Amino acid sequence: MANLREIKSRITSTKKTSAMTKAMQMVSASKSKRAESNAKSYVPYMEKVQDVVAAIASGTTDASHPMLTSRPVKKTAYLVIGSDRGLAGAYNSSILRQLTRTLSERHKSRDEFVIVAIGRVARDYFVKRGYNVIDSMVGLPDQPTFSDVKQIARKAVGMFADGTYDELYMYYNHFVSVISQEVTEKKVLPITDLAPASEGVSASYEFEPSAEAILEVLLPQYAESLIYGALLDGKASEHAARMTAMKAATDNAQELIGSLSLVYNRARQAAITQEITEIVGGAAALE
Repeated sequence: MANLREIKSRITSTKKTSAMTKAMQMVSASKSKRAESNAKSYVPYMEKVQDVVAAIASGTTDASHPMLTSRPVKKTAYLVIGSDRGLAGAYNSSILRQLTRTLSERHKSRDEFVIVAIGRVARDYFVKRGYNVIDSMVGLPDQPTFSDVKQIARKAVGMFADGTYDELYMYYNHFVSVISQEVTEKKVLPITDLAPASEGVSASYEFEPSAEAILEVLLPQYAESLIYGALLDGKASEHAARMTAMKAATDNAQELIGSLSLVYNRARQAAITQEITEIVGGAAALE
């Protein structure tokens, strides 16, 4: 049995760890509420833009745009949204595992696809394994604004327009609830499966100066907003996953402290009993 000093040291260090994880849990809980609010607040804007784009692309006009047209796929891009830090349970590993499995199933060669990574964990994962990471972004704030991701979003959309790749998919964790996040794949470009976000609501639009001119401006913005919306969704999932992970760590630390305290008390009682026995034995020897 470990001596009393070793057990006491383990109890002290575990209590310090418990205090740290508890603090991180509370911080993540606060960030999670704000991130969830940001993600939900962005949904009405997304739906309205989608309604307008769907109205233009529905066939009621003769408008067309390269982003609305499928072309032969020679190269595919995958934009993966991860985090810059760990301690978030399976938040990153679930996305990376799913995307890696998808890449091996869809493609015979790594020359058929490229990676765009948001988050240090995702970037380092694919770079370390030799994947072609053509662009990345790290160091995003916990509550990002569109200006924070505008550059990489526009670059991703621009590379599709330039023909660098022929389709673009996103992989991120969709926020379902505080204890549940789902790995989601979403096709961003080309925009081929577009329906009005407001089901059962039919709005009439008049386009000035023309539908084609509006598409030239609106479609890139729509694709960029999809990326930003996924990032907000991913941030809400990240903070929720980290809060859950830190709560589990705190609970485990408390359980370990209880077990160590029991071992410490037993060891202390055994030491006291041994001392009493030695004293009684010594006194009996002197009689």
